[in-house]
Amino acid sequence: MKPEYWNKGKIYLSNNDKILKNIIKMFPSENLELNSNHYHALLNSIIGQQISVLAANSIKTKFFNLHNKIVPNNVLKLDEISLKNCGLSRQKILYIKNISTFFLENKKFITNIHLYDEISIKDKLISIKGVGNWTADMFLLFSYGSSDIFPEGDLGFIKAISKFYKKKIPISSSHLKKLKKRWSPYSSIATWYLWRSLDPIPISY
Repeated sequence: MKPEYWNKGKIYLSNNDKILKNIIKMFPSENLELNSNHYHALLNSIIGQQISVLAANSIKTKFFNLHNKIVPNNVLKLDEISLKNCGLSRQKILYIKNISTFFLENKKFITNIHLYDEISIKDKLISIKGVGNWTADMFLLFSYGSSDIFPEGDLGFIKAISKFYKKKIPISSSHLKKLKKRWSPYSSIATWYLWRSLDPIPISY
């Protein structure tokens, strides 16, 4: 599902940033796809931590083929060998189990998640061992539908800024702040297009 803010945001960014305008033109028929399954989206972001889009997609396919219904109860019953055979590290297996337990114990929060603001959601998710700022940002961007996520801790995001804006890594905080201000309230769109410019396939969680 395409975010409601997408078309309006593309126009806004194209008018405010010539570099982004050219990147947006490169992918005229593509867009960020929101994942309405919050559990799956969070698992996908754990799987995608610190690996390429292609590697993440391969692991995701194997993982979601382990059971015809990937829900917390079923995932907690999966054995470690089966999960390792998907390409998951021991650490990521632990994080996936932690998230599964969280979803079972916080059903009311998940059901009413759109009643909470982004800061409250992020704080709640970060309480899960294995979920840090980056993973919470990916959830907000790809599942909750936040329009203004600026993941400055993401290596691909920083690489793309370095490439297109001709800035050496590490990029100064003042330049990042300038970009964030220029793109707001549609940093999520800018982020997605910058990722897309580097990857052979669209990123999705």
